[in-house]
Amino acid sequence: MTIQGWMLILLFTAITVALAKPMGLWLFAVYEGRRTPFHAILGPVERGFYKLAGIDPAAEQGWRRYAVHMLLFQVATLLFTYVILRFQDLLPMNPRGLAGLSPDGAMNVAISFTTNTNWQWYSGEVALSNLSQMLGLTIHNFLSAATGIAIAFALIRGFARRETNGIGNFWADMTRITLYVLLPICLLYAFYLIASGVPQTFAASVDATTLEGVKQSIALGPVASQEAIKMLGTNGGGFFNANSAHPFENPSALTNLVQMLSIFAIGVGMTWVFGKAVGNTRQGWAILAAMMTLFLAGTAITYWQEAAGNPVLHQLGLAGANMEGKEVRFGAAASALFAVVTTDASCGAVNAMHDSFTALGGMIPLFNMQLGEVVIGGVGAGLYGFLLFALLAIFVAGLMVGRTPEYVGKKIESREVKFAVLGIAVLPLMILGGTALASVLPAGLAGPLNKGPHGFTEILYAFSSATANNGSAFAGLTAGTPFYNGLLGVAMWVGRFFMIVPALAIAGSLAAKKVHPASAGSFPTTGLLWVGLLVGIILIVGGLTFLPALALGPIADHLAMIRGQLF
Repeated sequence: MTIQGWMLILLFTAITVALAKPMGLWLFAVYEGRRTPFHAILGPVERGFYKLAGIDPAAEQGWRRYAVHMLLFQVATLLFTYVILRFQDLLPMNPRGLAGLSPDGAMNVAISFTTNTNWQWYSGEVALSNLSQMLGLTIHNFLSAATGIAIAFALIRGFARRETNGIGNFWADMTRITLYVLLPICLLYAFYLIASGVPQTFAASVDATTLEGVKQSIALGPVASQEAIKMLGTNGGGFFNANSAHPFENPSALTNLVQMLSIFAIGVGMTWVFGKAVGNTRQGWAILAAMMTLFLAGTAITYWQEAAGNPVLHQLGLAGANMEGKEVRFGAAASALFAVVTTDASCGAVNAMHDSFTALGGMIPLFNMQLGEVVIGGVGAGLYGFLLFALLAIFVAGLMVGRTPEYVGKKIESREVKFAVLGIAVLPLMILGGTALASVLPAGLAGPLNKGPHGFTEILYAFSSATANNGSAFAGLTAGTPFYNGLLGVAMWVGRFFMIVPALAIAGSLAAKKVHPASAGSFPTTGLLWVGLLVGIILIVGGLTFLPALALGPIADHLAMIRGQLF
């Protein structure tokens, strides 16, 4: 480990925390439906959309109606993308003449981008046309991100409102988030990336001659526009197979830092929105403190392991950090930091190959996803996932003090706790269930590149990534088969919407309740004790659930490595 590496981590942390309030102010204005500086230009677009679609943005929806509209919209956009991917060979903007995807492959990709997972079993530059990338995938990068923020807004309204059935209007939330948050930032972001050297063109490729004199055809396309929203919306799907390790997606150390910051930007802002909406910004800062505590702990372990390197290579006289699968221009610190950031958020973009990390260095990104990616998390999804754990924590606190628990003035009763547990239980059900099936069936065992605990970790990582809607991979798993396309597709869909629906049910239940002023018997939810309880509940639930699987995978892999055995 180096001073420069720690300075990068501390700089990133400081900027991230500093972004919380300004980003939160912007998001809060959209949450309330107030006018923003972009209304002068985009206001007519918003009103035109409502008129064309016959929508009254002021019409409140109960949680069931909100959920039904959301789910129907997801199914419609999924089928739209599926058709584009299946028939891309018949559609325009296909300069390389690429064939359409297989039925199972197209369905997996459509589900992947609909659920904000962006799991990619294919190489983007050799499998998808420009039209598929732009219309089929990038549109989902906006819509799936907007969906996550909309669900978080609805849950926040549940905490903030009193004695009402309405939790907002899904169509109004989606429209305003897309027009006034995602679109303006991404336009500026894309221009910055273009100026930094990221391509934005409809050209198919460019021919180059390497230093060895070999001719090489390098794929091009509308990369910058997809790169901007994939990071800001915590989508993660790369235009190129190498993702953000590719110089056309991530040209420099500065763009690397900006990309990491953009992954966290909206997530940290949402914590401030929550505090502001419930009338106490300290509530939001307490949530952010718990998130950043888990983030720094994970970053420290990953950087420590990657900087320590492989002891087997050390015995051969090859001392130094583990640089296998990493870009030399980023090094161990920036690669470790990026890995933790992208798995704390449900992003999945990578600037290094996680399959090449040390056993414990790769375990932390895996564990981040198994916690539900609630450490900042995906845009919107991180907050509503974290609040499920907060309800569980306040329930435990209520048991300890012997009274009905309250959180931000709302009584937390059995209905809310049951829905919270239902949402949290989705993770172990799909992660461990899917891993178990793939570890015993021939079709599943045909996927891992490596044997032993490392091969098991490749399978475990895939189902953790799919269920948590992350999308990153250990890269050693051959997943483009009907078995994995089908099973991982189910994991992605269940992991997304079987958590969203309980969150909306909680929003509806809380919105109908009165607000009770804090009393001397109320458990404080803004101090260090609350932060510690939140961190403890998240780690205990994750640790007790996934420790046996981790022991069979990365922990066994680490113990074998220090004894000189590699897989």
